[in-house]
Amino acid sequence: MPTVLPTTLSVRPPSVGGALRALEGLLMRGGQRTARRNAWTAVLEDRRRAKDRREAQHVLEAVAAPGPQAT
Repeated sequence: MPTVLPTTLSVRPPSVGGALRALEGLLMRGGQRTARRNAWTAVLEDRRRAKDRREAQHVLEAVAAPGPQAT
């Protein structure tokens, strides 16, 4: 006995735009992860440089201040 599909069931082939969006999603997923990781690394590096600047400024102020030097 042959199987008969309902006539209301229609399968549309994927559109070119839909296929491109799906492909872009697959390709960009890893790229976005890398971009976020790179951005976070940059934030941490900026914080480290800011800390170094604060410490250098503190040393320069201590050297420039008149009076006894702390050792």
